[in-house]
Amino acid sequence: MSRSRRLLELLQILRSHRYPVTGERLAQQLGISLRTLYRDIATLQQQGADIRGEAGVGYVLQPGFMLPPLMFSEEELEALVLGFRWVAKRADAELRTSAESALAKISAVLPRELREAMEANTLLIAPPGEPKDGDEVAVLRRAIRDGLKVGIRYRALDERESQRTVWPFALGYFNEVCLLVAWCEKRQAFRNFRTDRILHLQVENQRYPTHRFALLRAWREAEKERCSTDKN
Repeated sequence: MSRSRRLLELLQILRSHRYPVTGERLAQQLGISLRTLYRDIATLQQQGADIRGEAGVGYVLQPGFMLPPLMFSEEELEALVLGFRWVAKRADAELRTSAESALAKISAVLPRELREAMEANTLLIAPPGEPKDGDEVAVLRRAIRDGLKVGIRYRALDERESQRTVWPFALGYFNEVCLLVAWCEKRQAFRNFRTDRILHLQVENQRYPTHRFALLRAWREAEKERCSTDKN
């Protein structure tokens, strides 16, 4: 690994940790000696990286430092392109536009050989069927970001309709279906709603009384418990 590549790798490792990481652990991950690591830390600090810490204590990269254009491996590029192409084919109009814009931005800062490799990527996404969702998914995404309650009129698979007030906190994208994951005030429980079966929705001007991340954690715990119960 070249030194420039190693410095970028070191920055990436530090960015992935919120708390100080020991020099021994960093050196082990990079496959270098502690002396080399200390030199690399000093080099990055001289180049403007706000790395706090010291030998024997640990190091942490403070937020706000912008990395220079990154070098990607072929596998990393393939993963990025495949993910962006999936979004560009299957997500709502806003996300499709954003995916295309993000891919163009990445392409613009890549070295020529990597840009050519990205443009020649042959991992393709099959075209979707007829779109079942209009702008509802984009509206729900914004409601999730803002932590707002949403009123929905929903038609279940048995064709019964109901009116619900839900606290939306996640969207699950499948090939042909998008699921809204929410806390349902009517059922006082977590529920999944197919977005193509939402007949009407209205975002309320009222925040739900917890953070979406807390709801996500609680839902995951409930799913683990349910799966454990099913196995038994």
